Amino acid sequence: MNTSGLSRHSRSATWLFKVGGALSVAAALFAWQRGAHSAEGAMAIPVPSVDEPVGASHTETAVFAGGCFWGVQGVFQHVRGVKDAVSGYSGGSASTAQYETVSTGETGHAEAVQVTYDPTQVTYGRLLQIFFSAVHDPTELNRQGPDTGTQYRSALFPTNPMQVTVARAYLAQLGASHAFPAPIVTRIEDFKGFYPAEAYHQNFLTLNPTYPYIVVNDLPKVAALKRLNPELYRADPVLVKTP
Repeated sequence: MNTSGLSRHSRSATWLFKVGGALSVAAALFAWQRGAHSAEGAMAIPVPSVDEPVGASHTETAVFAGGCFWGVQGVFQHVRGVKDAVSGYSGGSASTAQYETVSTGETGHAEAVQVTYDPTQVTYGRLLQIFFSAVHDPTELNRQGPDTGTQYRSALFPTNPMQVTVARAYLAQLGASHAFPAPIVTRIEDFKGFYPAEAYHQNFLTLNPTYPYIVVNDLPKVAALKRLNPELYRADPVLVKTP
């Protein structure tokens, strides 16, 4: 595995990787139990009351940011109806869409995932439901678990007016229903473009299922998807083709 650029996940991740040969998964869980986002606490939330219409078969794209893109990509790759899920950057300019630069937190970018999907199989509203229930904790401001900085913010980047309408309505619905114990901090931001991340970030969860960061933070999210939305879960993930 190419580990260049993995310093992003704070000193804890680097430390866990370096001593991983001598550190059991149980020890990793103990070491991170106070900082890691507990996806096992994911809960069922309402289906969106406002959603896109189901029309003729075609594909659409949606962009989600919810912490480290490894886990976000990994969950959406297991969603039925998703044709592609690519890790990358959104919110800033093309000139700063590189991993090390984005990691400074000064580019305007968020680590994001572009999801290409068939709305006859899964709608944008249902993708939002998965995003808020299984993918991340929408009440954490500029962080997810052990990762901190604006590049790890919770954000939606709608790619068309319909998605703006559905996203706004769902945020209002979740707020009114008090689905979460704390206020939702997810932002709806203007879509300025999406820039794929480096090849070594693609399919990271699938290719590295025993990597301590993945075990602690991300595999429970995939399990939550299967538990909360079994009708949308696919066992075999759709993977990004890389050189």
